[in-house]
Amino acid sequence: MTQSQNHTPMMQQYLRIKAEHPEYLLFYRMGDFYELFFDDAHKAAELLDITLTARGNSNGAPIPMAGVPYHAADSYLSRLIKLGESVAICEQVGDPAKSKGPVERKVVRVLTPGTLTEEALLDSRHENLLVAVSQHKGRFGLASAEISSGRFIVSEIETATDLRAELARLQPAELLICDTDIAAYPQFEKCLRPLPEWHFEQKAARRRLCEHFKVSDLQGFGCDDMDLAVSAAGCLLNYAQQTHRTALPHLRQITVEYARDSIRLDPQSRRNLELEQNLSGGREHTLISVLDRTATPMGARLLRRWLMRPIRDTRVLKLRQEGFQQFIDQQNGDDCHGLMRQLGDIERILSRIALRSARPRDLMHLRRMLEMLPEMHVLLKPMSSLHLRHLDRTLGHFSELKQLLQRALLDEPPVLIRDGGVIRPGYHAELDRLRDLHQNASGFLDNVEKQERERTGVSSLKVGYNKVHGYYIELSRAHDIEVPTEYVRRQTLKNAERYITPELKSFEEQVLSANEKALALEKSLYDELFDKLAPELPALAQSASALAELDVLANLAERAETLDYVAPTFTDETGIEIEAGRHPVVETSQSAPFCANDLKLSSKQPVLIITGPNMGGKSTYMRQTALIVLMAHMGSFVPASRAVIGPVDQVFTRIGASDDLASGRSTFMVEMNEAANILNNATKHSLVLMDEIGRGTSTFDGLALAWSCAEKLIRDISAYTLFATHYFEMTQLPDLFDKARNVHLDAIEHGDKIVFLHQLKDGAANQSYGLQVAQLAGVPGDVISAARVKLQQLEQYRYQGEESRKLPQPDLFSSTSEPSELEKRLQRIDPDDLSPKQALELLYELWKLSKADS
Repeated sequence: MTQSQNHTPMMQQYLRIKAEHPEYLLFYRMGDFYELFFDDAHKAAELLDITLTARGNSNGAPIPMAGVPYHAADSYLSRLIKLGESVAICEQVGDPAKSKGPVERKVVRVLTPGTLTEEALLDSRHENLLVAVSQHKGRFGLASAEISSGRFIVSEIETATDLRAELARLQPAELLICDTDIAAYPQFEKCLRPLPEWHFEQKAARRRLCEHFKVSDLQGFGCDDMDLAVSAAGCLLNYAQQTHRTALPHLRQITVEYARDSIRLDPQSRRNLELEQNLSGGREHTLISVLDRTATPMGARLLRRWLMRPIRDTRVLKLRQEGFQQFIDQQNGDDCHGLMRQLGDIERILSRIALRSARPRDLMHLRRMLEMLPEMHVLLKPMSSLHLRHLDRTLGHFSELKQLLQRALLDEPPVLIRDGGVIRPGYHAELDRLRDLHQNASGFLDNVEKQERERTGVSSLKVGYNKVHGYYIELSRAHDIEVPTEYVRRQTLKNAERYITPELKSFEEQVLSANEKALALEKSLYDELFDKLAPELPALAQSASALAELDVLANLAERAETLDYVAPTFTDETGIEIEAGRHPVVETSQSAPFCANDLKLSSKQPVLIITGPNMGGKSTYMRQTALIVLMAHMGSFVPASRAVIGPVDQVFTRIGASDDLASGRSTFMVEMNEAANILNNATKHSLVLMDEIGRGTSTFDGLALAWSCAEKLIRDISAYTLFATHYFEMTQLPDLFDKARNVHLDAIEHGDKIVFLHQLKDGAANQSYGLQVAQLAGVPGDVISAARVKLQQLEQYRYQGEESRKLPQPDLFSSTSEPSELEKRLQRIDPDDLSPKQALELLYELWKLSKADS
């Protein structure tokens, strides 16, 4: 860009506004288009695949320009926001008729990924969260808000690991951090919004929050002593207000969340369990795809929150279970869903009403909700559940508000108020008169024409209109009559004269301004509706939240009945017991009947060592256990014939691994990071799934690590543990520790093929069937044959190795030479004192020595 004095007044105005918003694409309103200039034009043309043109000159060079139609801007804005861009909307706010230079313009809204409220720019079934993080000395304050629905939550977090877990749960659309902390958030690079440190200043943040909520302190919200959370919340609120260029009255309160109230899941566990996204990045074959049959967008978002933040408060969970059971007993969940399918996204509609940006169709959906409430009350009347009775009361009635919207709005109003035709006839007398004047001008002119013909006696007299002269009376020159004195000549034609009368002039002024006045009055009446709705918005928001919860309860009741789920029982005693448990996703995605399996973990025996062939069902069995526990703690019924669940504080999984090339970590390094996280953070109430730990390195290293990890989980932590392994040596653990038990997934050989039974049985598997699985995978036959020969050799060697456990044998190292250091060590060792791990390491060293001697 060049200096503004080298440009036209309009371009000078553009450059001034752009200089105030350098980090945003500036959509500059010019008539029916939003135009972009200079670098913004180049960027928009590339991102949106629109034509790059030019307008005027800058230092002799054309000014790049690209534009999109005003009426179609939402689709372009949506594409830009999804690409992570932010856009400043600059509108014409002055009156062109009164402007001597360029019409006054200003930025009225800044669209950023985390601050959206516009329906066309949002995914209705997913939350769109703005998140802010403040930190001090290794502790963190976290604030999140869904600006489109008014939910505002804060928490304080003790470690960076816990922060990563929370951010993985929230999946922020935009993340506000201090600009000195960018390096700490590499995985959130696409949504980061670094801000100067003063945005997080604690005193200013507290003052800003108190001013917004009109309180003297934050004690009423329970966060007055949470300085880091307050810093994050104040920063978030300030950013949201700046982008919206207005107050945010729909952010009415702050909710405090505590880590101890929910089951913690680290990012790896969320990914491995495929709660809402499969390992390929899609939604198919995920737990949410099985559970979500909600009727409303706000219900879908609530269901996801329940799933992604399973709670530990069994009192709340039991209330939810009672609600499901009532819907099942009364068989009216489908009727409730039928009513709710008529609704729009009421939560977000109420937010747009609070921001005075709601469109006519939004108010139409609100009216439908109010009309539906009496029917919902009838359906809920037979319910005896205390929780459902509470939700019924929370729904409210709003009869006066319903009547207001019924009187004020047409049944099917247009999309935008600017086009008029929104307010119902009969609502406002002056609006009706102006509309009638505009729409029925021809009838008035016919009456004038008839009256003037009778008055003058000229039957050919005409009353007409053109854009230049307006309304007129036309008399042919052929009629030689005395023209009435109030006729004022307006135009002389070859064969006729045109006149105007005071009556016609007055009518002209009224008609020509009637449509403009009607549109202005209608817009004023529409704005008055916002004023009348404003006092009711808090109660309406509670009603919308109650509808969302009823939607989820009816949805999960239907899922429980359709998929044969049962209500889990919660106990304070340590343990997890599941009878005939099933994997909720696998059983719905396969045509064959699912093989259900039992699970019993107790304080006396919390660890299962699981063996069996690949594809035998070990991972499925482990995952289904975790999913059943999580479903129970979101309040859902579970896929089992019986489930009793003791206290659970965390769920950890170490299932599968791949290279993390971006961070320079190998498969084994990723595996060890996940194992370290488990061993450092698990407690006796944690559920731990460890699958094939140690397979990313050499056999002996892997076995030693697997053994040590299992031993720590058994001896030191006593966590609920499902430990799947192909190291047969691991099956010796239950011989050494009473807290562990061997189980296996069964399979049988039929000829040279394998049949997976997927049935859990006690004891260790007697073989792994690896060659049979390889054959199923299509490995060439000659490779399989060669592998069988090699397997026989290895098994023979392994047998010999087993025999060598009887060491030391005096003649093994018979030699006339001086004994080696290893031989001296052997002479000092009593085999009965060796742990299995030490024995394995010793055998390995002996084997290397014998190979060297041979």
